[in-house]
Amino acid sequence: MGQDQTKQQIEKGLHLYQSNQTEKALQVWMRVLEKSADPAGRFRVLGCLITAHAEMGRYKDMLKFAVVQIDTARELEDADYLTESYLSLARSNEKLCEFQKTISYCKTCLNMQGTTVSLQLNGQDYEKALFFPCKAAELVNDYGKGWSLKYRAMSQYHMAVAYRKLGRLADAMDCCEESMKIALQHGDRPLQALCLLCFADIHRSRKDMQTAFPRYDSSMSIMTEIGNRLGLIQVLLGVTKCWMIQKELDKALESIEKAQELAEGLGNKLGLLKLHCLCEMIYRTKGQQQELRDHVVKFHECVEEMELYCGMCGESIGEKNNQLQALPCSHFFHLKCLQTNGTRGCPNCRRLSVKPGYV
Repeated sequence: MGQDQTKQQIEKGLHLYQSNQTEKALQVWMRVLEKSADPAGRFRVLGCLITAHAEMGRYKDMLKFAVVQIDTARELEDADYLTESYLSLARSNEKLCEFQKTISYCKTCLNMQGTTVSLQLNGQDYEKALFFPCKAAELVNDYGKGWSLKYRAMSQYHMAVAYRKLGRLADAMDCCEESMKIALQHGDRPLQALCLLCFADIHRSRKDMQTAFPRYDSSMSIMTEIGNRLGLIQVLLGVTKCWMIQKELDKALESIEKAQELAEGLGNKLGLLKLHCLCEMIYRTKGQQQELRDHVVKFHECVEEMELYCGMCGESIGEKNNQLQALPCSHFFHLKCLQTNGTRGCPNCRRLSVKPGYV
């Protein structure tokens, strides 16, 4: 199969994939991979296969194609191809929660010329958390008629999460239902799991535990199927909060124990911080002072280790909904604290901060 035919078959597969004929698209792309004599075409089709398997939650297959893509990039002897293939390898390991390998491959990319990397931080500024998916949804509506529905589905999901945290539960439910509808149409198992988790959180916010628990169970089943251990921690956190609302504190501690084992295994410090916070609340209610003190200490150790505190007032960030602002130097603060700062420089590193960034 030559270069032109390879290109035509890749485009045919893309058309099938965008038409929700995923299995047919995969068959076309696999034939290209087997028969094409064009290395650049094989590299591109491997990228399609990596993306498709990521969206279906088939992370081990995603990793397999990422490894093949590395070999193809080396055959092409092109730095840009090699950088992209290492990023694919990093993303594959991230999906499988192999974070040390992910960091290693990202560092390899950073050492390659022309690479840019963006970092995201999860704080608790719910208005800002809502702003960005809303803008994404506007872009899809205004310009994205030919784009994959996955962009609309993901923007709707993130809007649902932000609406729930803002207490706008009806809006959260509407957005989550639209996202789930698209996820079901496309067989997007990872997004289905996230939507089920969001549905459960919404029902928990409504104090409807009878409806919340089955949705947590369904989400956990899919998370386990696709190997999303970070997602499992989030599910167990939600289940814990349900037990706490029902005053079933021993059952809440059982869920925390399971989540803690996962979080420690992954090195998920943010998850551990949330678990220590919940333990503090439980042991305070139970009147167990020694356990309470232990978890208060561990909570603050996590805050210090992750530097989750404002560089000006020193208060921890993430315990409640605050307006946050990040500067170009990557230090972040409470917005109200920055507004009282008399200089235009960063209070931490003293670098000039002409244009603020966003967390």
